[in-house]
Amino acid sequence: MQSRRVLSLFSGCGGMDIGFEGGFRCLGRSVNTNMHPDWVEQDDGRFVRLARTGFVTAFADDIRPDAKAAWTSYFSSFRDDADATYHLDSIVDLVKRAKAGERVFPEDIAVVTGGFPCQDFSVSGKRKGFESDKNHDGSIRTIDEPTIESRGQLYIWMRETIGIVRPLVFVAENVRGLTSLGNVKEIIEHDFADAADGGYLVVPARVLHAANYGVPQNRQRVIFYGFRKSALRDEALVALSNIENHPEYDPYPLPTHAYSVSGDGLTPFVTCHEALAGLPEPDATTDASQVRYSRLKYLPGTQGNTEIKMDSIAPTIRSEHHGNIEFRRLSTENGGRHTDELTLGLPQRRLSVRECARFQTFPDEYQFVFPRNADGVAVSMSGAYRIIGNAVPCVLAYNIAMRLAENWDLYFR
Repeated sequence: MQSRRVLSLFSGCGGMDIGFEGGFRCLGRSVNTNMHPDWVEQDDGRFVRLARTGFVTAFADDIRPDAKAAWTSYFSSFRDDADATYHLDSIVDLVKRAKAGERVFPEDIAVVTGGFPCQDFSVSGKRKGFESDKNHDGSIRTIDEPTIESRGQLYIWMRETIGIVRPLVFVAENVRGLTSLGNVKEIIEHDFADAADGGYLVVPARVLHAANYGVPQNRQRVIFYGFRKSALRDEALVALSNIENHPEYDPYPLPTHAYSVSGDGLTPFVTCHEALAGLPEPDATTDASQVRYSRLKYLPGTQGNTEIKMDSIAPTIRSEHHGNIEFRRLSTENGGRHTDELTLGLPQRRLSVRECARFQTFPDEYQFVFPRNADGVAVSMSGAYRIIGNAVPCVLAYNIAMRLAENWDLYFR
């Protein structure tokens, strides 16, 4: 299989990177094998190992040391260069250094991916948008007027990176709330199209619901695609300019599961019960990510103080959860409905780190909570919740990557 190099920005703990590379384990029900029988490389019963996509992460970057520690811990299990691949730099600083003549980014990049910071666009946040009160490095802005170095405008620096690297295609991701902030979506589409002096065709952004792709979670994300015009086949350039009339060229993956969509060939959505089946209780395991869960008390009427519905999908795993992650189960006194579990004497508790990771379709081999590594960086329970909540679900990213891989020769010369 031909290897295509990926430059990953705002990488976090690597949900997009894991999905883009493939080769990871996930719940078998997350894959619609009637539609995609060639996606499963190994079937272990409830879990399957997905086939490789042909994409390989050549460069990853974020400003969070705990995200890097988790990323390198996982990726170093099957590659020797994990630590050198992941960089702890602000994208603003990377671009400035590259424009000053330093060789910052690797060559021969086929794809740039990036989930530029979403806190300023999220409906659960302050909705600052382009007016973010934080800088590119996470510090608080001290001047009155926002600049293009503020957190809410870091997509501009992703665009600048695209102009330097000139990939064949880029994929950008953000929260659904971005689409309800005036004309923000259209501004971002226009700005991305200006990359490399207007060298990119940007397909109209679309909101994807992760549950329609085998992810057991209420997670909706807006996806932007941009294709380098000079690399496209003539017929692809025409088709991508009008994909409504050329659906075979549509880069957005087709839904595989029926949650908010319907159609022939779709399989039922994946439930919380299916996602969590087989996980031992925290007091009956040595998995550090399952042992750890928030002990914050039940605070009725506030965010995160509800019980998950086992026969439905999970609520959105949010990056700002900290301690107020939803409850795995509530007691009878607090309105708990999982009577079969309560009858067995199982206690009221919030979701564990591992359970959140399952809802984000991370493989169980990925460890999120561990003591200080060789660089002196530890990943705490709170930090683990945050980096998991920031991530793109691995299985959703896999659907995006496989659609690109399968259409690659259709698009490019």
